[in-house]
Amino acid sequence: MTVWFPAAILLEVSPKPDKSHKKTRAPRIRVPNNERAIFIVDESKFVGVIQRLSLTGGSAVLAKGPIPRGIMGKLILNTVFGKVTAQIEFLQTGADGTPLAPAFRFLAMDADSSRRFSAAASQMEEEGFSDAPPPASGKAPLSQLLQSVRRLAASLSSTRS
Repeated sequence: MTVWFPAAILLEVSPKPDKSHKKTRAPRIRVPNNERAIFIVDESKFVGVIQRLSLTGGSAVLAKGPIPRGIMGKLILNTVFGKVTAQIEFLQTGADGTPLAPAFRFLAMDADSSRRFSAAASQMEEEGFSDAPPPASGKAPLSQLLQSVRRLAASLSSTRS
């Protein structure tokens, strides 16, 4: 007679991820003044109005309409620091609650474009267009305060009309 003994199977369990190294999202910047950029997809050029930017990508309302997720393209954006050219991938549409605004991520950018883009993003952050929390000193920059006052004044004037 054969006796069967239950065999214990030990599975290697991967440890839980360390939440202290949680990946933080790059601050998003509201782009002022309806800044336009040229988008190129399959050698077809069209204009888009940039809505938001971050160091990793952004969103825009495109004249062509929505672009399917996963399509690769090129972005040409003029900044006060010079022209920025980047290879991009379109992501989901409906970014920032706008149905015709696809999100995109940067895939590649040459060194000059990267330097110009970083300088432009830093300047917009300093002017209070970023969603990043204010500096630890607790003092909001004057430009951020002015922007808040302008938004308040605009909302008050639109409710009186």
